[in-house]
Amino acid sequence: MEYGSEKMAEEERSASAEKLKETANNYFKDKDYENAIKYYTEALELNPTNAVYCSNRSLAYLRTECYGYALADATRALELDKNYIKGYYRRATSNMALGKFKAALKDYETVVRVRPNDKDAKMKYQECNKIVKRKAFERAIAGDELKRSVVDSLDIESMTIEDDYTGPKLEDGKVTLEFMKELMAWFKDQKKLHRKCAYQMLVQVKELLSKLPSLVEITLEETEKITICGDTHGQYYDLLNIFDLNGLPSPTNPYLFNGDFVDRGSFSLEVILTLFGFKLLHPDHFYLLRGNHETDNMNQMYGFEGEVKAKYTAQMFQLFSEVFQWLPLAQCINSKVLVMHGGLFSEDGVTLDDIRKIDRNRQPPDSGPMCDLLWSDPQPQNGRSVSKRGVSCQFGPDVTERFLEQNKLEIIVRSHEVKGEGYEVTHSGKCITVFSAPNYCDQMANKGAYIHLRGSDLKPEFHQFNAVPHPNVKPMAYANSLMQMGMM
Repeated sequence: MEYGSEKMAEEERSASAEKLKETANNYFKDKDYENAIKYYTEALELNPTNAVYCSNRSLAYLRTECYGYALADATRALELDKNYIKGYYRRATSNMALGKFKAALKDYETVVRVRPNDKDAKMKYQECNKIVKRKAFERAIAGDELKRSVVDSLDIESMTIEDDYTGPKLEDGKVTLEFMKELMAWFKDQKKLHRKCAYQMLVQVKELLSKLPSLVEITLEETEKITICGDTHGQYYDLLNIFDLNGLPSPTNPYLFNGDFVDRGSFSLEVILTLFGFKLLHPDHFYLLRGNHETDNMNQMYGFEGEVKAKYTAQMFQLFSEVFQWLPLAQCINSKVLVMHGGLFSEDGVTLDDIRKIDRNRQPPDSGPMCDLLWSDPQPQNGRSVSKRGVSCQFGPDVTERFLEQNKLEIIVRSHEVKGEGYEVTHSGKCITVFSAPNYCDQMANKGAYIHLRGSDLKPEFHQFNAVPHPNVKPMAYANSLMQMGMM
């Protein structure tokens, strides 16, 4: 009798779990991934041995860019059922997103072996194999310490601007306000800046950025304010909207853009050249910090490399890569507010002086302060935990409190995460997230936001805005085909 009632209870739990899974699937179809994750989690609590629930939640985590959690769920699905082919797909996609190409290749090999007639699997395997081989080749030639800059192989002077080109041109090789206004209108019409002008701007901005410290320190006078923007991710028309709402950058209207200018959105070139143009026009009143997407691994996967190659050349992408390495990593305002793209550190005791000393002219390492500044995220509970992204860590309010106290700071401002309202205030008001790509990837339905900080009190004022229409070019149009098609 006891056995029978246990069996009935188990069947009831299984039935309830299935209902929860169906609810989660519906949320997933509606692109409400947070609720999908919530209901998959509840289904797993009732039936923790179901590989499908793990795999489905893995896919929802992939969509919210929690690649570390996605990888853990896919791995768990395969521990529960080693024959569950979708689990291999999910794990491979998670590893691809994290730049772990060899691990991804192994899983794609498994899928191709089990499903030799699956064209999609074969394509993914071949694409991943190409990346692994290319990486091995790049490592082999990287041993040349005296690697020449792209700048040394450019002959910009001999590039001619054809007579039929009617777009903006630099005046005596210099960016002017008139040039910037023309450039924005030109880009808005989906036209391409002449490659000579683009190269001139990149060479100049590289020289300018290379003279900056890793930690930029500025002082706002009592009456001055600065606008801080978060991720823009190639959403050019939303960037123009920010300037419409908040005014063009100028010495009396300074801006700080906090990383992730490129990737995902398919107008990344337009975004980055516009931002670089304003940096050249107002070098002391327009600030740019590096994000985790101003890196080669991300650009190869999420579209920027493909976009630059499609609109210009592979050589120009190499120059962008060099320029990105010189972007500063953090900015301190009035010795009170610290701004960085990601967040705080995997260990206590990091000082502003440690940030000043970071040798940033490189691709970020897998751990350490430079990696943390670009990748970490806040969490509500005290302490630190493993990153949901699979890189760096998550840090709690106590970590923020100790860091601010040690460095005599008041708040940190960071970006790096989509927020429904465009911003979020956490850690008792001491950790602020701002995200400036509304309706991120045309699917998240989030607002965008920017922050005003005034010298008089340094209290953040939040300004929200909605997405504006853009030409019919989908996000990720230039991304690696594995990222476009990998999330089956």
